[in-house]
Amino acid sequence: MLEVIGADAGGLAALPARALALVRAAALLLAPRRLLEEVEPWWQAEQAAGRIPAAQPCPQLLASDRPDQIFSPLEQALAAGRPAVLLASGDPLWFGIGRLLLQRFGPQRLRFHPAPSSLQLAFARIGRPWQDASWISLHGRDPEPLAARLQQRPAALAVLTDPGRGGAEEVRRILAASGLAAAYGLWLCERLGHPAERVQRLAPQASLPADLDPLHLVLLIAEPPPAPADPASLPLFGLADGLYLQHDDRPGLMTKREVRIQLLAELELPETGVLWDIGAGVGSIGLEALRLRPALAAWFVEQRGGGAGLIAANAERLGVAPAGVVEGRAPDALAPLPDPDRVLIGGGGRERAAVLAAVLERLRPGGVVVIPLATVEALAELRPLLERAGCAVAVAQHQAWRGAPLADGTRLAPLNPVLVLQGRRPGRG
Repeated sequence: MLEVIGADAGGLAALPARALALVRAAALLLAPRRLLEEVEPWWQAEQAAGRIPAAQPCPQLLASDRPDQIFSPLEQALAAGRPAVLLASGDPLWFGIGRLLLQRFGPQRLRFHPAPSSLQLAFARIGRPWQDASWISLHGRDPEPLAARLQQRPAALAVLTDPGRGGAEEVRRILAASGLAAAYGLWLCERLGHPAERVQRLAPQASLPADLDPLHLVLLIAEPPPAPADPASLPLFGLADGLYLQHDDRPGLMTKREVRIQLLAELELPETGVLWDIGAGVGSIGLEALRLRPALAAWFVEQRGGGAGLIAANAERLGVAPAGVVEGRAPDALAPLPDPDRVLIGGGGRERAAVLAAVLERLRPGGVVVIPLATVEALAELRPLLERAGCAVAVAQHQAWRGAPLADGTRLAPLNPVLVLQGRRPGRG
């Protein structure tokens, strides 16, 4: 039986009593080179303390950094019945050597004794529950999956960094490129479990520690972004995604910046008139429309509980004033609103055809309705409704990419493509 024992950065000194007893009884001990260097001094100290007989020789030591070089000695030891122990980092079955050992020896010849994983230790150190956390590894991998994962706005994300590809600095660059630097607190966790471990929150503009340990990971913890000191200092439109307050349970449920810009253009906003933002989410499109056209009467409709308060809070942050926010389900919630000149239908789901029909009954002459869609089936469902209502119809597909760091260059990470359906009602005369 091969005993596979997990150890944190504290090494042998941090192992529990049962694991130490297995190490003391080993005839063959395998470990990463950094752990192996501790064994002989530790063995001598154990003998001096009487915990290991003075006549008992130190086990045969082998470095496990190259797993392919340890399989043959392990086979021989197991065949001869020699007690064998392999020390690994953290949980050997979580991005560790456990997978390779199982492939070679099978579960019947292995027994695992995991230490707390680096994720467990990291969240314990910052004192945050981690049942809602997710993780991603950048070891030997392109950063594109991290950029894509951030677009889903996880509540907590642990990033296993690769120091050879930029480490924590790469994570910060991807976070900034995603427009979410204001929406996450970034924690650096170094040498977890070691007496010299270090856990610190890093301010967005702060430099990385000059002595940053290669053995580190990054925690990204979602938090409400700080309110702008002066809304007038913000860009007129196309604001960073991370500026908006989000629903706690669905933080990624908002229109991305690149799509927002295009939809504002498709709405062809008049100087005055009535705008409906249906399925408004956090209110991003309608609120930016008000920054462009402050004299518009913008009405927001959102069915999610708490939506009205969230949109009002975002409006205050941006220095604009909606005409009203209705918390309810379209099309019923549209009844008390004034007839619109411009309509954005951003939600609706299976009821979107009914919502569009209700909009077309009320849309003023010369009015424009814009509908972002994710599928061609939705386009096929809604386009005929516009055509039968006598609207001029335009269809476009928009795809955007965001730059993400890749080694010494930049890779373009794609956002989801969006179909945009625009209908224009003929004007009077």
